Amino acid sequence: MHGASPVEQTAPVAPTPLSDKPLIDRHPDSTGVRRILFLAGFLFVFAATLALFGHVYGAIALLGIFGLLAMVGIAAVFGLALGLLQFGFKRMDQGIAKAFLDDLPTGTLVTDRRGRVVYANRAYGVRTGAQSAGEVRTLERLLSREPEASEAIYRLANLAQEGMVGQEEFRLTRELGSRTAETSPRWYRASVRPLTAENGSLQVWQIADITPEREEQESFFRDLQHAIDYLDHAPAGFFAADDSGRLGYINATLAEWLRIDLASFKPYGPSIFDYLREEDAALLRRTKHIRDDSGISSVDLDLVTSSGQRLPVRLLRNFAPAGERLKGVTRTLVLNRVGAGEQEQALRAAEVRFTRFFNSSPMAIAALDANGRIARANGAFGRLFGEGAAIGAQPIMDCVRDENREAIRQALQAAARGQADIPPVDAELLSEPVRSTRLYVSANADIHDGTGEVAILYGVDITQQRTLEDQFAKSQKMQAIGNLAGGIAHDFNNVLTIITASVDFLLLNHRSGDPSFQDLLLIKQSANRAASLVRQLLAYSRRQTMRPKMLNLTDVIADMHLLLKRISGDLVKLERHHARDLWPVMADIGQFEQVVTNLVQNARDAMATQGTVTISTRNVSAAEVPGFGYGELIEADYVLMEVSDTGSGMPADVAERIFEPFFTTKEIGKGTGLGLSMVYGIVKQSGGFIFVESRQGEGTVFRIFLPRHIPAEIAAPRPEQSGVQAAGAKMDLSGTASILLVEDEDNVRAGNVRALKMRGYDVHEAASGLEALDVMEELDGKVDLVVSDVVMPEMDGPTLLREMRKVRPDLKFIFVSGYAEDAFAKNLPEGEKFGFLPKPFSLRDLAVAVKEALEE
Repeated sequence: MHGASPVEQTAPVAPTPLSDKPLIDRHPDSTGVRRILFLAGFLFVFAATLALFGHVYGAIALLGIFGLLAMVGIAAVFGLALGLLQFGFKRMDQGIAKAFLDDLPTGTLVTDRRGRVVYANRAYGVRTGAQSAGEVRTLERLLSREPEASEAIYRLANLAQEGMVGQEEFRLTRELGSRTAETSPRWYRASVRPLTAENGSLQVWQIADITPEREEQESFFRDLQHAIDYLDHAPAGFFAADDSGRLGYINATLAEWLRIDLASFKPYGPSIFDYLREEDAALLRRTKHIRDDSGISSVDLDLVTSSGQRLPVRLLRNFAPAGERLKGVTRTLVLNRVGAGEQEQALRAAEVRFTRFFNSSPMAIAALDANGRIARANGAFGRLFGEGAAIGAQPIMDCVRDENREAIRQALQAAARGQADIPPVDAELLSEPVRSTRLYVSANADIHDGTGEVAILYGVDITQQRTLEDQFAKSQKMQAIGNLAGGIAHDFNNVLTIITASVDFLLLNHRSGDPSFQDLLLIKQSANRAASLVRQLLAYSRRQTMRPKMLNLTDVIADMHLLLKRISGDLVKLERHHARDLWPVMADIGQFEQVVTNLVQNARDAMATQGTVTISTRNVSAAEVPGFGYGELIEADYVLMEVSDTGSGMPADVAERIFEPFFTTKEIGKGTGLGLSMVYGIVKQSGGFIFVESRQGEGTVFRIFLPRHIPAEIAAPRPEQSGVQAAGAKMDLSGTASILLVEDEDNVRAGNVRALKMRGYDVHEAASGLEALDVMEELDGKVDLVVSDVVMPEMDGPTLLREMRKVRPDLKFIFVSGYAEDAFAKNLPEGEKFGFLPKPFSLRDLAVAVKEALEE
């Protein structure tokens, strides 16, 4: 830091004795006016006497007197115009204010609006070099031609004309009013202010010599500059920082060590933590309020220079007392621990290496006394345990949950006895969010070293590991249940297909008046109901057929409002809150409507009487994802839908199993336990995530995160199965084409063959993929359509398709499966064309699918 150039010191000027009389005092006096009035009155009385008692001489005298009066009047008018005569003013020469002004040591000049001098005290004459009233000049006249002061005087003159107050300081190369050029430079302070008097507005100008004041300031600045220069080039580093670590000052020595350019350094811009590694920064924060008896805090760590090099230092810090203006500011002395003498170099190097190892270790390390209190700790320990585990504060046992404290206490007792091989302790810390750690306790090898340290504690953060283990276990559990559910659903679909086909054949032979007709309808309705349960199992196992398209959740929920109102009932209040400009998502609208319906229905059932169900949607950016605290949730852009209720809530053990199939808390006969399982499967199959948060007595919140969809090219929509069925109601379902039916279930195959032959088709059958290839070879490839199951022994459906299209690339194909189309389509080459018929299906569904495939 550098100051201004030194100002040449001059000998003090002896003050000039001031007279008690001003140089100029043109305040109006009423004496002249009274004399004129007296003379005029006398002449008037004399003229009146002559007019009464004289005739000829009286008239002549009267004319003379009136002429004299006219001359007096004209003189009075000129006197008033020139300001020599004024009316109505009192004398000031006897007043206290006038005496004060006359004796004022500051040069004072009073002018009227026209710039004419009304008053100037003796100090003004001394300051401007005026010896008499005739030599008094205004500051404008004196300084308008002085280059160093002309601009300042010009600004003051403009302020005076506007009736405003102003002050300027300027420096002259010679003394003001001096007639010689040998005088030394002087500093002056000039000011102006308006003054309202009885005779109109006046301007008060003042001029003061402030050279001694400036010399004192410059002397102080030089001393300060010297002190800063001493500090800048001290053999130790120094910095001052505020409570958050921002650097307010840094000396040149430390700046050189850290490779900081002082020319570009801005106070309270960079932070000391910018030059520390994360571990050392945590250590510095932890030791912030730890001081010895002298109030000084000492800590050893490594600074990181701008070039990335590490510099081992010792920081000695003290804090500004509470009464100082800069409260919270720390003053830190930085000792470089590299340049040690030869005798201490080996010891210092070992100490530096240990300090660097201790502070930079990613493992939390602390030394504990017999009561478990922390004697020393590194930065990683502070990050793991937080501010609650300060040095010398509460025992380490108070930082963990109650169920873990006894194990840590026993480990410390074992360390105090010198026991080796103490088993590690897994504990959960008292923090939000909860963090898990594995603690290793070892005995202090030199327990009698005088430090009181009996054990060394090592801590490893295993929160992420525990989270991944829990997620993996849960995922494995859900996957196993899903595989089981999917396998059951697949086999059950074959059974339902046989039942449905058999019922359809019986209905062809029984009319509505037949006594057995109603029983057959009941069987078919029950089969359809069972098929609905199977679809729910497939939804959970993520093997159902989905037709995703771009949706706006706000529009979908708005269209469902009347349906949701009926589901929630009259006693439950249904509220919707939607954010603006919601991002689009890709989902099957039918499946998503089932998700919303099931969640609202469960929310209604969770409330005994009255309550509120709230559905809200909003965008969640990737930056917001970590704030939810869901480890499974990948950082990306999502559309969030929340369904919350004010019901009874759930305990934690129930919430963990809420998505398992057939798990329900409802009474027997009031729920299948598949509703939330289906919701889980649909959300997962849509690429989303679902989470539940619930507390007993406070209600439940379901959060569904669906990935944001960014539209690219709009693909042509695929016809829905319902559309095929609707068209099939009006088409001729008969035909004569040659069809190869491949199905490993004998009963299912027999029913399908029978149904197609009834429509006039030439049907060939095979029980496996290999048998189908043989039949195809026997027919010399003369097959118009292949209807094949997907899951078969020896050779599955996709493999059969690839083998047949090697010979017949244009061969038409229909897959029949109880799984979703996506479950096997990914095993086929891209661009392969085929039809799909989900199980279970009716005989009419089969006929419509075959007719549509043949007509393509």
